[in-house]
Amino acid sequence: MLKNNKSGAMSGSYKLTVLLGALLLLQGCAVRSPYEDVRDPLEPINRAIYTFNDSFDQYLLKPVAERYQEHVPAPARTGVRNFFINLNVPVTVVNQVLQGKPAEAASDTMRFGFNSVFGVAGLIDVASDWGLPKHNEDFGQTFAVWGFGEGWYLVLPFLGPGTVRDTAGLVPESEFNPITRYTEGWTRAGVSGLFLVSKRAELLSASRVLDAAALDPYLQLRAAYRQRRWHAIHDGNPPEPDFFDDELFND
Repeated sequence: MLKNNKSGAMSGSYKLTVLLGALLLLQGCAVRSPYEDVRDPLEPINRAIYTFNDSFDQYLLKPVAERYQEHVPAPARTGVRNFFINLNVPVTVVNQVLQGKPAEAASDTMRFGFNSVFGVAGLIDVASDWGLPKHNEDFGQTFAVWGFGEGWYLVLPFLGPGTVRDTAGLVPESEFNPITRYTEGWTRAGVSGLFLVSKRAELLSASRVLDAAALDPYLQLRAAYRQRRWHAIHDGNPPEPDFFDDELFND
């Protein structure tokens, strides 16, 4: 028991060190809009990881997601999706508090309680019908609200596109995520695998459009990711760019 506690403490210290190091790197960076030139000095490495992720998706994840969509009834898929959405609400609430959004934090806390109790552990989304809409907040968004720049663009194995800021956000997020906090071994692998397949099944139609439209899928994904994060940071209402401002594209 003592050995396990020591190991857990060392793991927590390592995560904290990684987080602090990443935030120090971002301290001097300005928050950049997706209309500014992206910092991608690791593009050769990022492209190699992107190619690996794409092969993993094409030969394993996508076929499994397609079979999942074909053979699992739609109500069951909806229940699985609702379950994982509900499971992530505590992370959202923590970040709403850190971003100074008490009203949304209270709303999502009630949403989590109602769906967990009356929605059978979140399988049924009763809260939306009761006037409690879903919000999404994460530590990457919180760091952006606090003024940390996005840093370099990064592509992570299996996890896909990101930035230094969003990658730093994964450290505290893992501490609040019920899957990583309360499961281990094959249980964690099974739950995480189901989440990954469910999420990939949702994106099947979007990936077909991307594959058909993109001349360079890497650049397309990079631009789409930064646009999506910019909208998320500003709660879907980002400031309009001034394309006549010469300083917009300068560091």
